[in-house]
Amino acid sequence: MAEKKTKQQADEFELPDDYQPDGDDWFGGQPTKKAKHFWPAAKRLIGLLAPEKWLFSLVVLLVIGSVVLTVIAPKVLGQAMDVIFNGVLGKQLPAGVPLEQIVAGARAEGNAQFADMLEGANVVPGEGIDFGLLSRLILAVLALYLVASFLMWLQGYILNRLVMRIIYTLRQDIEAKINRLPLSYFDGRQRGDVLSRVTNDVDNIQQALQQAFSQLVQSLLTVIGIAAMMFIVSWQLALIALIALPLSGIIAGVVGVRAQKLFVAQWKNTGDLNGHIEESFTGHELVRIFNRDAEMIEEFDRRNEGLFEAAYRAQALSGTIMPAMQFVQYLSYVLIAVVGALRVTAGQMTLGDVTAFIQYSREFAQPIGEMAGMANMLQSGVASAERTFELIDAEEQDPDTVTERLPERTDGHVEFANVSFSYVEDQPLIEDLSLEARPGHTIAIVGPTGAGKTTLVNLIMRFYELNSGRILLDGVDITHLSRAELRGQVGMVLQDAWLFEGTIRENIRYGRLDATDDEVVEAAQATMVDRFVRQLPEGYDTVISENASSLSAGERQLLTIARAFIANPSLLILDEATSSVDTRTEVLVQKAMRALRADRTSFVIAHRLSTIRDADTILMMENGSIVEQGSHEELLQRKGSYYALYQAQFAGEDAEELAEEVLTGAVPVVTGATPVIGGPEA
Repeated sequence: MAEKKTKQQADEFELPDDYQPDGDDWFGGQPTKKAKHFWPAAKRLIGLLAPEKWLFSLVVLLVIGSVVLTVIAPKVLGQAMDVIFNGVLGKQLPAGVPLEQIVAGARAEGNAQFADMLEGANVVPGEGIDFGLLSRLILAVLALYLVASFLMWLQGYILNRLVMRIIYTLRQDIEAKINRLPLSYFDGRQRGDVLSRVTNDVDNIQQALQQAFSQLVQSLLTVIGIAAMMFIVSWQLALIALIALPLSGIIAGVVGVRAQKLFVAQWKNTGDLNGHIEESFTGHELVRIFNRDAEMIEEFDRRNEGLFEAAYRAQALSGTIMPAMQFVQYLSYVLIAVVGALRVTAGQMTLGDVTAFIQYSREFAQPIGEMAGMANMLQSGVASAERTFELIDAEEQDPDTVTERLPERTDGHVEFANVSFSYVEDQPLIEDLSLEARPGHTIAIVGPTGAGKTTLVNLIMRFYELNSGRILLDGVDITHLSRAELRGQVGMVLQDAWLFEGTIRENIRYGRLDATDDEVVEAAQATMVDRFVRQLPEGYDTVISENASSLSAGERQLLTIARAFIANPSLLILDEATSSVDTRTEVLVQKAMRALRADRTSFVIAHRLSTIRDADTILMMENGSIVEQGSHEELLQRKGSYYALYQAQFAGEDAEELAEEVLTGAVPVVTGATPVIGGPEA
């Protein structure tokens, strides 16, 4: 069932040619820039700061203080320029003559422009530069920038600690949430997508909180402060400076929309190329076996060429935005310089004010560009937050309602009473199934793919909840037990031998963490693990990687059997435990499983019928129902579905025709009433 869903999702992931980006789509492992519901997600993202609101308020105050000091500094620097200019100009005028007389003389000589400039300047005839005042102003500017830088460092330090605490708590919440989610949640989603939400998206949220919020607040306040100072210095020049804003916005809007479509194509081609590379590496041996190196290289070149064309066009177009905006900004500087010079010569502004204004105009463009960049980062962070919140808000499994307890070790008596279950509503899989498994017996479950074999054991483990009916363990309804207690009575060996990075001893002990070293060795000896571990240089202390590539498939499977053995469960589930090993290794695995099944009720799912001949009872399942049950010999004598399946595996082509007839209903099968497994009739 899960495989069908995954395949369906893989098919749905193919992007059509006319695809338009959606806020929750991913290209090549990278999120797009928009969230489906930006403001609700942004509001909730900001809500993460609530536990740290006082520290965050302090950060905002520090940013405000830094911006205020940074905005004041150019004005003070302009005053220093006035001191220099007035000193140089005053030194050239005759000492002791009133300034009014000099101005009047200049006008009488027809030099009205020079007279206007003298009237607008704070000049003392005959006096040079006031170096004392100049030094104090320069020191004041340095102090303003120094304190502003310190405040920015301090707010960054506090914000980093604040954000790291928030992300730390968020990761804890996500980990706790994952452990409360039902198995159906993961069956319906690609593992890579869930992993991306837990890792990439959380990292993206951290980056947005650390950089985007702080930078946006700083840039916004800087823009407001500089705009206010520009209007205070000269509203005429301020209007000229602001002309660049709508022009820059038009350029960014027109070019940006076209560039966005090209970036979509770039990410699609990136995803295609990455997919091909992944196939090439994972199927490297197969490529070599069939001598398809040239074809794979040709396909790589084709996709790489497509990525090159898409990326080149996207980057070339987006690369025109900044030069175009800078050109507009340079035009603004030219206009400000020309108009400012005219106003200085007309006595309407001082040289220091023009100097300060030019610096303001240059600093005005920088935070606007930063705000644009941070806005993209913030949108990306909100999109990641939305994906993360979807995980946090996912429907959890039903809470445990513990009303009964089991003894430390149960007998392993399992009963299914009128059990019905479906993965999808209105598509029943198991209907009104009843069976009883007596303690200590081995029950093999066989049948075609989709018959409900794995579903049956998943229901025992409470990976899924029943639609109706009951499952009893030693007479206790499993829904009245905690999941932890129930699963503590069950050992499971899966088709895929999952091992984690660590020593062989640690992997075996994973079944029971309080097991001693002697118990680990005993479990290994009982399950045929000790014989190959002794041959390793480090023995039980040999470190294996997560995929355990240094061990064969059979050795990995034997380790999982030892892990289940040391747990000493009352109930055992073996799900295709020998499907991935060769025939010779299968003999060892079968011996290990016989040791594991001793004195335990065991459910064995198998496609290889040779592995279940010694089972006490075999269940033949079709479409969620048990159509036959009995021993291996009994089922062969009935010549029903099991007989057809057996003949298809061992008796050649004629048996395949018989199997087809039985499975399609051409040959009647023998069905019975509620099976009692392990009873006298079985």
